[in-house]
Amino acid sequence: MHQIIIDSIDKSAADISKLAKDIWDNPEMGWTEFKAVEWTAAVLEKYGFDVEVGAYNMPTAIRATWGSGKPVVGFAAEYDCLPGLSQKVCSHQDPVVPGGIGHGCGHNLLGAGCLGACIGLKAALEKSGKPGTVIFYGCPAEEQMTGKGFMAKAGAFYECDFTYAWHPGTRSRDSFGLMTGVNGFWVNFHGKTAHAAGAPHLGKSALDAAQLMNIGVEFMREHLTDDVRIHYIYTDAGKAPNIVPDTATVKYFVRAIAPETLKDATAKVMECARGAAIMTGTTYDIVHMGALYPTLPNSVLGQAVQDARKIVPLEEYTEEELKFCDEINQTDPAYKPGVTKPISFEDQTPNYDNGFGSTDYGDVEHIRPGFNVSEATAATLSGGHSWKITACSGSSVGMKGMVRAAKLLAIAAFDVMTHPEKLEAANKEFEEKMNGAVYECPIDPSVEWPYKD
Repeated sequence: MHQIIIDSIDKSAADISKLAKDIWDNPEMGWTEFKAVEWTAAVLEKYGFDVEVGAYNMPTAIRATWGSGKPVVGFAAEYDCLPGLSQKVCSHQDPVVPGGIGHGCGHNLLGAGCLGACIGLKAALEKSGKPGTVIFYGCPAEEQMTGKGFMAKAGAFYECDFTYAWHPGTRSRDSFGLMTGVNGFWVNFHGKTAHAAGAPHLGKSALDAAQLMNIGVEFMREHLTDDVRIHYIYTDAGKAPNIVPDTATVKYFVRAIAPETLKDATAKVMECARGAAIMTGTTYDIVHMGALYPTLPNSVLGQAVQDARKIVPLEEYTEEELKFCDEINQTDPAYKPGVTKPISFEDQTPNYDNGFGSTDYGDVEHIRPGFNVSEATAATLSGGHSWKITACSGSSVGMKGMVRAAKLLAIAAFDVMTHPEKLEAANKEFEEKMNGAVYECPIDPSVEWPYKD
């Protein structure tokens, strides 16, 4: 069946690549991915899937299914872009629209690759006569930290026996380590204006409060565990130096590996806000932005991917493609002539170290067993969320990596679906890691519904 999967995906590669390029040519921010959804749905329907656009009462979400019975596998796809990362397919920074949006995280490839995996898996199940259901989840707004959480609130993912996702990157190296969960929020301080020189005693500085809060957080770092990361920016710091600021706002991200550690660290940061307000005689309020769980990679599902890597051939790149990647790498100070590989496409030994990036696929991994695959789609020195990723994600280099990722996902999923003992082992591991805990959507109830009329 492996060759059936590979051949099926190869036959659909033109459709998948066109979809990825169309989405790349028409980038859309989270919650506004209407073109991506329309085009993705059309390809799913072409390949025989029952498609629901606007699933879970979310206009840019998709639930597409094929097959019947168990096991049920879900693929978590994305298609949103990032601000400020517009870029042409070229080896130097040159935006299509200066300051415009672009696919600097490769989500145009991510969603199309998941679709390709569904096509390949469907072909294998049809040919083998094995039972099973394939579900494509089109997930909006990963970059806004709320997409899959809102979907889960509405009942998504629970129907699956297991799930897979993947992410474009600079190495074909999967990680069995954890990535952090995140809480994002604004802290708004409110004070009283006064002439900063003539009558400063009549004012209450909201900016003083914001600064004292951040100082408190900085001193608090010493007493937090090493897996915690806290970062912030000022988004309002007053209007003029000679006016005591009556408003000030700080935007925070708090990250941690363990959910309970994340809750504790977030609570401590908010206590710093309370203390700062007391010290300055100001008031404050907190506006929640979004939140997501840390990842919970399932090693049984991950091993199925490692086995698939031994089956799926590596991609071959043309001299022109290698030159394109090498020229991109030359823009990085770490570039070493004759040493830096244009693209690190060979399969590498899996990573078992924890990392400090984040993805809302972690929420899905806390609902049912899951694993997130990493496949090279960009030049070796393309940093995440960069114009380099945008350039590669619209190129043939990105498309080739995407097609291989689809094959890996489909073969791994078929392997688990047709070996009950592996699915049983994956579930056992999931239950042990959850240790009796139950997923609860971490998004604060105060977060506004993201879709606007």
